[in-house]
Amino acid sequence: MYCSIEKNMEKLKGKISKSLLAIISISLFACGGGGGDRSSLTGWEYNNPDWGGFEVRPDMGQETGPGLVLIEGGTMTMGQTEQDVMYDYSAIPRRVTLASFYMDETEVANVHYKEYLYWLKRVFGQDYPEVVKAALPDTMVWRDELAYNDPYVEYYLRHPSYNYYPVVGVNWLQANDFCKWRTDRVNEFLLIERGILELNPNQINEDNFNTGSYLAGQYEGMVKQNLPDLDPNGSGERRVRFDDGILLPDYRLPTEAEWEYAALALMGNNVYLGEELITDRKVYPWNGHSLRNPVHGTWQGEFLANFKRGRGDNMGVAGGLNDNADITAPVDAFMPNDFGLYNMAGNVSEWVLDVYRKLSLEDMNDFNSFRGNVFKTLETDEDGAIAEKDSLGRLKYRELKDEELVGRRDFNTSNVIDYLDGDKASNVEYEYGITTLISNKARVYKGGSWNDRAYWLSPGNRRYMQEELGSAQIGFRCAMLRVGSPAGNAFPGGNHFGQ
Repeated sequence: MYCSIEKNMEKLKGKISKSLLAIISISLFACGGGGGDRSSLTGWEYNNPDWGGFEVRPDMGQETGPGLVLIEGGTMTMGQTEQDVMYDYSAIPRRVTLASFYMDETEVANVHYKEYLYWLKRVFGQDYPEVVKAALPDTMVWRDELAYNDPYVEYYLRHPSYNYYPVVGVNWLQANDFCKWRTDRVNEFLLIERGILELNPNQINEDNFNTGSYLAGQYEGMVKQNLPDLDPNGSGERRVRFDDGILLPDYRLPTEAEWEYAALALMGNNVYLGEELITDRKVYPWNGHSLRNPVHGTWQGEFLANFKRGRGDNMGVAGGLNDNADITAPVDAFMPNDFGLYNMAGNVSEWVLDVYRKLSLEDMNDFNSFRGNVFKTLETDEDGAIAEKDSLGRLKYRELKDEELVGRRDFNTSNVIDYLDGDKASNVEYEYGITTLISNKARVYKGGSWNDRAYWLSPGNRRYMQEELGSAQIGFRCAMLRVGSPAGNAFPGGNHFGQ
């Protein structure tokens, strides 16, 4: 049922006003959900004030956020597919499984990042100019002692000709802040689109929409029409809760495993439904083994990515440019992979969420592998209530204390970046700046760039750089958790026989 409702809602969106759509959404919300309008365990009615008003929203699936593509999860062999020419053994192949998630179709472009900077300046620029300054990309990454690249310092980010080229010079910390900002802007848009909040372009300082602050009741906004409150002891209306299914999960950087899985797009190996050809290893994100388009026709022989062919050859010869890009190329250039993602090899390398460790692929869990967890909780006041938001309108978090974790079986310390590799139990020490460049601030980046040889285009290869540094060769894209069925809204989870 939820599939047909979702399809009908999509058709209605273009034909009716947003206010009417909000009313229809509320009506659907109140009609009951799941297996009907009664509990299958207690018999009590859902969504009925006379029965206590417990609200159950019909499962309409997860809305796909702007710019995202669903990446159906599965298993893969993570790690090197090329010869280990560096002989560092940092990407030893290992079988892992990824839950479904969403990934940006393209790299984040200059125009997107300029939208972010403009918003920061409009909201915080007068009283907190340091916030705007901290978000500025390092445009001087284009400079080189023995090259004339100074014009890019001035023009690459700002000139409209480069609007849809990937933003560069953004460090790992800035990329994470962008993801948080994007979460709030998308969720604010969804509430405006559904007629719950009024559009308010005059937000300033702490009075700006933040998803966490809104859910905690610390941001009111310009309310147009709240949802009905079915609690018989309630006020008759209430703000949106996360369990209403309207707000989306956080945008964030993809983990290394997610990025590599999305880049390989092994589903393209499976010509027939139900195949599991994960043993057919791909060297590159497209057909797997060739840097040129092998399909007979007009584009046969064209390069499939923006990379450096060899020393002194960044784009070929005039009249027949091999990749038609001197530095970066537009984010939607070249052929997408089988997930529909552009430039998962070439153009720019991309930041991922992980902290770098040489042997990470050996140590990590084989489901949703990731190194970099620092477990946190919301700050509270003396009464146990969520602490007042900060001067920028954001809720405050702190690391969990070890004494709060006594008796837990799943984890017993909050900062596990060094777990099994850098902690006392591992007998490994990383003396940053003395014997190694690895530290807890060394972050992984993946994929080759416009200035890299073909070796780095293979998704299994990995490099790292300190999180506070930027590069003219590194950009990023965002990801998001997929909730519910791994195959999408039209397919319920699990196998259902006889239906």
